[in-house]
Amino acid sequence: MSGPELKTISLYASEAKVYPRAVHGWFAFWRWALVWATQLLFYGLPWLSWNGRQAVLFDLDARRFLIFDLILYPQDFIYLTALLVVSAFGLFFFTAVAGRLWCGYACPQTVYTEIFLWIERHTEGDRAARMRLDKAGWSLGKLGRKTAKHAAWLAVSLWTGFTFVGYFEPIRVLGENAMQAALGGWEVFWILFYGLATYGNAGYLREQVCKYMCPYARFQSAMLDRDTLIISYDAVRGDPRGPRSKKADLSTIGLGACVDCQQCVHVCPTGIDIRKGLQHECIGCAACIDVCNDVMDKFGYPRGLIRYATQNGMQHRWGAARQWRRVLRPRVLIYGGILLAVSAALVWSLAVRMPFKVDVVRDRAALAREVEDGVVENVYRLQLMNAAESTQGFVLDVEGIPGLRVAAPTGRLTLAPAEARWVTVSLRLPAEQARRLGPGVHPMRFSIRRVEAGGPSGAGDARELFEKSTFMVPR
Repeated sequence: MSGPELKTISLYASEAKVYPRAVHGWFAFWRWALVWATQLLFYGLPWLSWNGRQAVLFDLDARRFLIFDLILYPQDFIYLTALLVVSAFGLFFFTAVAGRLWCGYACPQTVYTEIFLWIERHTEGDRAARMRLDKAGWSLGKLGRKTAKHAAWLAVSLWTGFTFVGYFEPIRVLGENAMQAALGGWEVFWILFYGLATYGNAGYLREQVCKYMCPYARFQSAMLDRDTLIISYDAVRGDPRGPRSKKADLSTIGLGACVDCQQCVHVCPTGIDIRKGLQHECIGCAACIDVCNDVMDKFGYPRGLIRYATQNGMQHRWGAARQWRRVLRPRVLIYGGILLAVSAALVWSLAVRMPFKVDVVRDRAALAREVEDGVVENVYRLQLMNAAESTQGFVLDVEGIPGLRVAAPTGRLTLAPAEARWVTVSLRLPAEQARRLGPGVHPMRFSIRRVEAGGPSGAGDARELFEKSTFMVPR
């Protein structure tokens, strides 16, 4: 008696390669407009000069972010938090209104995939030519086309990595070091890291990132409802599908408007069939709308077989005006209200923030000591940070304990634009006041007043900052 038949079951099923076809139309125009806008901003911003320095520089060595006139220090982390909140609610708001607009038009994965596909089409041809080339055996022609494509991909990728690192190190210095082959090890590592990440994601992974690696594809359903504008196929008008002559009369052939040409599938960057309904793989690029409208024009049918519509609108056959009115529903208004409030608070906070910052650290080497004539001295280290693009003067004072004074430094401290400096500060309390105060730790605070750098102490826009600390009287 023979034993049971053994079968090998593969737990991994490779997917067919997606060959998106080129498409032209209204939405393709806006997609490429955003490609140009985002890349001109990304590649051009590091080269822009502002007040004699790089306009946007995240200077990790100096622990400061320079964004035009705005200078941020680690103590300004709250602004990064607010920016993340704005980004999150912006994503919620636009997704609730019209689905994955970010994914389809501005996501770096989409943008660089579009750029890499453009290079691929110009070196290997459009969809059918690329498919034939991949099936053909290796030849000098195929080797030349593949080499040209990958060389262009690598050039774009490495320039992207170089530009990214240029946001964290002055890009002109980085460029000079690169020309002289004098880049440091970490610079080379990060340029190659981000360059190869771009090369791999946009050149090879492509739709796999959107379908399997991006979490947005998974939780978008929590932000969509039946009144969200999504890319929809009008099954009532389109079915039953089937090929036909351009001269055929729909009323006599018993078919819908869909000619079953598969063009909506051929242009989809993730390779889905939008006629099957809403799918998490759809990135909302609207390429299928453009190509379907083109097919409808050729057959003389009305446009809009595939269009932006809501599920309720499709079900109840509502017009565009009624669907847009339903877009302004409570969820959207709440997201929009929170987004507006947080954005306004962020702008207001940046507008009124102090142009300088101070950190106070006690000197751990000598917490308290007696000097001549029984005077008690405490030593502190103050980090003064000039968050302005102009030279500023500062005067230090102390309050909260009678008789306590600043022994050093005296007079005005001057900081250059965007300078941060540690200053050792000595506070002294006369012996008589120290006896009255008694041993122990006593609260007090530093007063740091901004004055004009060239004028007398106390002149000018005297904005004042207070920092709490303590003064210790030994036993």
